[in-house]
Formats: sequence, C-alpha cells, structure tokens
Amino acid sequence: MGQQVMVPEEDLVGIFDLDNTTWSHRTRTFLDRAEEEGRVIFVGEDLPRSFILCETEEGEEVVFLSQLSAATLAKRAESNPWTGLDSPMNNEK
Repeated sequence: MGQQVMVPEEDLVGIFDLDNTTWSHRTRTFLDRAEEEGRVIFVGEDLPRSFILCETEEGEEVVFLSQLSAATLAKRAESNPWTGLDSPMNNEK
C-alpha cells in the first residue's frame, strides 16, 4: 500500500479511488464514521489518492488511506509474490 505497509490478500475487501468514490454521500459517511471510530490508518504523509478496505480476523473493518492510485495498488495486488503475511491490522491492538 506504500511506505512498506502490506496486508494479506485474504484481508482485502476492496481498493477504491478517492476521487471517484467520495462524491457519494454514503461513502463519505462511511469514511467519516470509520475515522471517528479510529479505524482509519494513514499510509504515508502525502495527500491520499485511494482507500483500501480490509477486514480483520475478528471481522472488524479497517480503512487504509494511501497516496498510491487505486490502479497501482490493484496491479501490486495482482502480482504480489508475498503470501502468508501477518496482518498489521491484528498487531496494532
């Protein structure tokens, strides 16, 4: 996702472009609520271009904001040689 942050493929729910999705009131409400609940993780310090929705083993949704484009992240997910990684989402709590 950038800044050497990775999650296992099985935790990945979706990769979304911020410009194309945040026009929707539902998406903005979802992201606002996730941030209020402390479920948003910023990857990098640049302006985010995409968000990645993941689900932990406990069933909790976590949102990563990335400075990389959704297209770049999708290509990385398709060609990812890393398998069996431990999710950083499960190690934070």
